Amino acid sequence: MTVHLEAADGVGTIRLDRPPMNALDSATQDRLRELAEEATRREDVRAVVIWGGEKVFAAGADIKEMRDMDHAAMVSRAGDLQGAFTAVARIPKPVVAAVTGYALGGGCELALCADYRIAAENAKLGQPEILLGLIPGAGGTQRLARLVGPSKAKDLIFTGRQVRADEALSIGLVDRVVPAEEVYEQAHAWAARLAAGPAIALRAAKESVDAGLETDIDTGLAIERGWFAGLFATEDRETGMRSFVEDGPGKAKFR
Repeated sequence: MTVHLEAADGVGTIRLDRPPMNALDSATQDRLRELAEEATRREDVRAVVIWGGEKVFAAGADIKEMRDMDHAAMVSRAGDLQGAFTAVARIPKPVVAAVTGYALGGGCELALCADYRIAAENAKLGQPEILLGLIPGAGGTQRLARLVGPSKAKDLIFTGRQVRADEALSIGLVDRVVPAEEVYEQAHAWAARLAAGPAIALRAAKESVDAGLETDIDTGLAIERGWFAGLFATEDRETGMRSFVEDGPGKAKFR
């Protein structure tokens, strides 16, 4: 298998494993979707790390495979391609991308599906599809613009240039830059901290932000209001408020 899911202590790691560059061919995309859906279902997975290994996150799509596809073939495949990445983006749990080496094309688009991105100092990110006479097709034109703004997204997409970790941090493409040997450790720590939190409230927060960004503010506020009120029916809300009153803030232990 080219993608694996391992879980321990509430954290699931979705590990890309297709040496040497983790090229995202059709089989890898399909497997990624399967494991994203599995991570969504599993109660022992409360937060997720996406990890490509110590050397490279994912250098993009499998160009050799794509070169042999004609228009009809890609019309048939494009929905599955986007669906795999959308399945990752819609995992209703905190998701962090641990980015080492190259995250280009589909690799960058996969990182965009995470809620938070920790990059190695040696990381390089970009959307080079224009250099092939194409545009990003796994969500890059949409998620990148929403994350860094339309003008910065257009610069990266129009030129196909790669950005180093420091520039990626400055434009908001990644959220933290650390030494390469610390990337997975810090990503896992971020996920583990949230895995110990209130699962339903975290889902509510993620869905409220994500859904709200896709609509007008009044609809977004209605989504927030529904989740906010609904959380008053949960055990976690009772646990959190009782702990606050009895022990002070930040000491609740959620089941």
